[in-house]
Amino acid sequence: MSLNGATIAFDLDGTLVDTAPDLIGALNIVLQEQGLPALPVAAARMLVGRGARRLIERGFEVAGEPLDEARVGGLVTRFIEVYRGRIASESRPFPGLVECLDALESAGARLCVCTNKRTDLSRALLDALGLTPRFGAVVGPDAAGAQKPDPAHLAFAVRAAGGEPARCLMVGDSANDVAAAHALPAPCVLMSFGYTEVPARDLGAELVLDRFADLPAAAHRLLDRLPVL
Repeated sequence: MSLNGATIAFDLDGTLVDTAPDLIGALNIVLQEQGLPALPVAAARMLVGRGARRLIERGFEVAGEPLDEARVGGLVTRFIEVYRGRIASESRPFPGLVECLDALESAGARLCVCTNKRTDLSRALLDALGLTPRFGAVVGPDAAGAQKPDPAHLAFAVRAAGGEPARCLMVGDSANDVAAAHALPAPCVLMSFGYTEVPARDLGAELVLDRFADLPAAAHRLLDRLPVL
């Protein structure tokens, strides 16, 4: 079976890479600098995935000190400084990812990253993990001029990789990924191990998978329904 002409767009945090340990670690440093208690990584995983600003806002809310607008910018700047310094200290690709990317690429698919993480931070993380060459484009909201769930973000990422939005698949872990895909419109697969406060199986994706080994076959089934360009 061939995926020639198809583009598969991946979310980053909670989909490709388990980044929660480093993101929450950086958040905790900022919280403690402000005299607030650190958050347990296991309990704070669901805060991840909507960009640095929202992570800071949500983190401070959970810690019991909601932020006013005047403080957010400076704390986001400090968070990014701390996070950049430890961007891949504990972050690792999810099991089976590399083998899955090999299979998709061998079948002819283009691959890209469509993430609400800033593009420079996304590239720094993927560079540190040796994954950047696997993708035709790595696109954060700053590069796209839009942010998921806006479908313009997904369309921009797919085109940046040389693909066409009419023949793409979104692979993610959250409601934003489903909403962006369906608004394009495109099918969406969610990975069950990611970062979402609502269970992945309740978010309306075409499929929810527990392991990357099942994604190549799922991509064939979903993309076979779309026009061949």
